[in-house]
Amino acid sequence: MNFWTDKKILITGGAGFLGSFIVEKLIRERGVNRENIRVPRSKKLDLRRWDNCVKAVDNIDVVIHLAARVGGIGFNKQNPATLFYDNTMMGVQMMEAARQEGVQKFVALGTVCAYPKYTPVPFREEDLWNGYPEETNAPYGVAKKILLVQAQAYREQYGFNAIYLLQVNLYGPRDNFDPERSHVIPALIKKMVDAKLDVKKEVGVWGTGKVSREFLYVKDAAEGILLATEKYNKPDPVNLGAGREITIRELVNLIAELVGYKGKIVWDTSKPDGQPRRCLETSKAKEEFGFEAKTDLKEGLKRTIKWYRNTLR
Repeated sequence: MNFWTDKKILITGGAGFLGSFIVEKLIRERGVNRENIRVPRSKKLDLRRWDNCVKAVDNIDVVIHLAARVGGIGFNKQNPATLFYDNTMMGVQMMEAARQEGVQKFVALGTVCAYPKYTPVPFREEDLWNGYPEETNAPYGVAKKILLVQAQAYREQYGFNAIYLLQVNLYGPRDNFDPERSHVIPALIKKMVDAKLDVKKEVGVWGTGKVSREFLYVKDAAEGILLATEKYNKPDPVNLGAGREITIRELVNLIAELVGYKGKIVWDTSKPDGQPRRCLETSKAKEEFGFEAKTDLKEGLKRTIKWYRNTLR
């Protein structure tokens, strides 16, 4: 609790999916005054521009950099250059502006997409540089990986306290359900709920269903980020995940069951699967700052489905 006393906090992406839960936790659980939290909006402050990054960090003590351009496999395949440029420019300039401002701590959010395509499971932080990321999201993964290099270089040369967290795919209430931009869980929930409402006999799903993924409930992720901000001050990256994997086929069947959709699932094997497996080794987060995911996937999915259905009323 003492960590946050009298600190001015900047949360880029603070109005977004993950950021909104971090802001709520800071106010409700950490006792931070809302006036001490700055949340820049992209329409007013485009962080791809240097002058806006400088404005954003003015008189700030702690930066939690969540702002990112993201999307699922389809969005990554259609916009590799945009994803690389936007995420690189936002991240690199935000950290440099924060350093020049004399910010006390900078928290950079990385991504599981930064890991090599054939990383042994579970993914260990030490394996991060042992190959190139999976092709469909490599430009995004590399753009986020650059921030680790920058954080370590800035710590070495300037003594700048920047930490780097490697986060798996998130899900939960308030997620992005736009079919053009959404990740796998919101995309599947929307498909199943909509198919049940429209009494569709079948639902199409990309890939073979054989690949595996790991998912972290958004409120757990928010808590992990805040614990790391409070307690972790080292150069090494730290995985932030649930430490449990599930195949996409199992996930599709589970969501269909929870939604109550009984139609046929049609797998479009002409579409890419993405990385073969994803599951993080999460012991370092527990050892370094006491983080452990609490929310069971089935329970988290129930809450997410309920939230999405409520938006349709």
